[in-house]
Amino acid sequence: MDDEIQLISDGDGLAVIGNPMAVERWLVSEGLPSKDLGLPRLGSVLSTGAAAAQAGSEIAANSGRWVKLTKESARLAHKHGLRKSSETGLSTGVLKGNSGQIKGFVEFARPGTLLTNPAVLAGAAGIMAQLAMQQAMDEITDYLATIDKKVDDVLRAQQDAVLADMIGVDFVIEEAMTIREKVGRVSEVTWSKVQSTTITIARTQAYALRQLDALAEKMESEPKIGELAKTAKKAESKVQEWLAVLARCFQLQDAIAVLELDRVLDASPDELDRHRLALRAARHNRLEVISRSTERLMARMDAAAGTANTKVLLHPTNSREVVQASNHVAIAVVDFHGRLGIEGGRESLEARRWADAATEVRDKALEAGADGVDAARRLGNETFDRAKSVTGRLPSRITGRALRRRDDNEES
Repeated sequence: MDDEIQLISDGDGLAVIGNPMAVERWLVSEGLPSKDLGLPRLGSVLSTGAAAAQAGSEIAANSGRWVKLTKESARLAHKHGLRKSSETGLSTGVLKGNSGQIKGFVEFARPGTLLTNPAVLAGAAGIMAQLAMQQAMDEITDYLATIDKKVDDVLRAQQDAVLADMIGVDFVIEEAMTIREKVGRVSEVTWSKVQSTTITIARTQAYALRQLDALAEKMESEPKIGELAKTAKKAESKVQEWLAVLARCFQLQDAIAVLELDRVLDASPDELDRHRLALRAARHNRLEVISRSTERLMARMDAAAGTANTKVLLHPTNSREVVQASNHVAIAVVDFHGRLGIEGGRESLEARRWADAATEVRDKALEAGADGVDAARRLGNETFDRAKSVTGRLPSRITGRALRRRDDNEES
C-alpha cells in the first residue's frame, strides 16, 4: 500500500510514517513542517522471530517524520479521527490514498503494519517524546538569547556553590548529548557520567524558586510606598535573572530525560512505554511547581500595584514606578511561561494618572452630599482644606512638581 500513511499522536507531536514519497506529498499538501523521526532506531526494540523480521522489513521500507503539535496539526489529527488508547495515551490511525492523494481515514491498521506491533509503537512514542523535548530545549535556547542577561552570565556572577555547580553540570550534559549524536545511542559509560547530575539541577531549581518566593514576600510585607517602589525596581531586575536560571534548569532536565529514554531503549526496551509516561508525569509536575511560584509572584506584584494606585495623589512618581515594575515583571513571566509551555495570561495594569485620582476625589465629594448642593460644597471645601494642609507640609520642590504634573495631565 504505497499511499498508506500511519499516524501516531502523543499529545505533543504527530508521527507520520509511510512510503517516503507519500509522506512528503501529504506533509506538503497540509503545509506541515517536520523533522526526521529516526525510524531505523526502532530496530533495537525488536526481538527475534518472524514478527520481528516482518516489522524490521516494514521499518526499512518506510520513512518517518515528526511534526510538533500546534493548533493546526492538532486540528488535523482531530479531523482524521485518530483513536486514542487509554493504556498508552497514544492516538493512532491510518490514512489511505489513491493515485498519490491521501483522502480518507481507515480506523484499524492492517496486520503487519507498525501500529499493530506494541514494541515498535512504544519505541516510536519514546522517540517522539525525545523530539518534543529537544524542540522545547531549542526554544529555551532562543529565549535565553533574547533576554538581557543570559543564564551563564547569571551563574558566573554568583558566589553561591549551588549555582556554581550548574556550570559543571552543563558541561557534562553537553558532552553526553554530543556523544549521543555521534554514536547514535547512550552507552552505560555515557549514562554513568550524567545520572548523578539530576540532584544538582533539582537543588538549583529549588534555590531559584525560593529566591522568587522571597521577592514576592518582600513585596507583600512592605507598607511604605517609597520602599515599595525600591523593592519593585529591584524585583524587576532580579526576576529576569532567576527566570533565566529556572529556564536553564528545565532545559537540562529535558536533556537528561532524552538521554534516559535512549538508555532505557537500549537496556530495557520492554519498560520504555512505562518509563516514557513516568517522565511525562514528572515533567508536568515540574511545570506545576514553577507555575505556582511565578503566578504567586505576579499576584503579589499586582497587589502592590493596586496599593500604589490608591496612593497616587501624594506619591505620583513612586506609584507609577511600582506599576511599571509590576507590568515589566508580568511581561517577563508571561514570556517565560510561553517558552516552557505553561498556559496563562495577564493583562497589564495601568498606572492611574494624578489628575484621574484628583477627579475621583472631587466626584466622590459631590456624590456624598445627601442634602444637596450646600452639603456637597461643605464636603468639597473640607476635602480641599485637608489636601492643602497636607500639601503645605511637603517641600515646595515636590509640591511644584506635582502641580506641574497635574497641569500637564489636564492639558493632555
